Amino acid sequence: MKKAIRYLVNDKNLIWFGENAFSHLKTFIAKGDYSSIFFVVDENTHDLCLPYLLQSLGDLPRCEVLEVEAGEDTKSPEVLVQLWMVMSELQADRHSLVINLGGGVITDLGGFLAGTYMRGLPFVNIPTSLLAMVDASNGGKNGINLAHYKNRIGLFQNPEAVCVIPDFLETLPEEEVRSGFAEMLKHGLIADAEYWKELIEFDIAEEVPTEEMIRKSIAIKQEVIDKDFREAGPRKVLNFGHTIGHAIESLSLETDSPLLHGEAIALGMITETHLSQKYAALSDPEAEEIRSVFEEIYQDVSFLAKAEDLMEVIQGDKKNRGDELRFTLITQIGNGVVDVPVSKEDIIEALKLTKILA
Repeated sequence: MKKAIRYLVNDKNLIWFGENAFSHLKTFIAKGDYSSIFFVVDENTHDLCLPYLLQSLGDLPRCEVLEVEAGEDTKSPEVLVQLWMVMSELQADRHSLVINLGGGVITDLGGFLAGTYMRGLPFVNIPTSLLAMVDASNGGKNGINLAHYKNRIGLFQNPEAVCVIPDFLETLPEEEVRSGFAEMLKHGLIADAEYWKELIEFDIAEEVPTEEMIRKSIAIKQEVIDKDFREAGPRKVLNFGHTIGHAIESLSLETDSPLLHGEAIALGMITETHLSQKYAALSDPEAEEIRSVFEEIYQDVSFLAKAEDLMEVIQGDKKNRGDELRFTLITQIGNGVVDVPVSKEDIIEALKLTKILA
């Protein structure tokens, strides 16, 4: 058995990896002397993951399970109010612990729930999807959607700890693994050219990423966050592909065939690669390499929308300043730049090149 390795997130928060991570969590809970534990799950993690977790943790304080429907629609004010009410009825107090067991929707929603109930309860994230492991569960961003704006309502609060158990990836369908892989590819593009090379040589259609690859992605993200926790500047580099990707994802949620987060972000990165050529001096050979990688892995992913609908969402992006549309772009593979002003006309042209406009 591998020994779990403990990584310091900051002076208080921890990430545990591997088979023994739950042993660390069990000790953590015992030391915390919590009055009760609230597990936030969806119907999938309730059936597939929660029994294993409870068996691993053994004797616990009073436990309650808060189950929500799977899917992005759950990250809503309406669901959040229901969860607040249930926690109140079940007499959660300032000494309760929230444990979020699920993918990015659960860690986003559960973190916001914990951060706002009684002005903030401690919480632990146990990501069960690749996307949540490498992105959503760590970094301290928690939030819900408002209308068609992704993560419009939220707060910054780190979990007390994160348990990364790669074995949970075996429960995922292929498209969910591929969705998370998009964020890993982004990490290489914005910060580590060698990691990008490693990733593009990996056959995501046949295998799930290794624990070492997951560690690398988390380390890249954490290095950025350590410099700028509240996203005043450098942390914005993590948003490459997300300005357009979030707009695509938001509009797709209103259709009968919504895209997964990573699928929308993949289309966003293809589009923002075009913008990087024009605004960040990304070379034509590297731009072509990036596009060919994404077009091969996500060849069956497509989406069509009207320019005015996409631009409405893009203009509401959090990175903008006044009427100025600002993007995170890349100057070369392995290096991202933030706060690049881009014209509406060039955004529309890039969307045309990506064949997104209806």
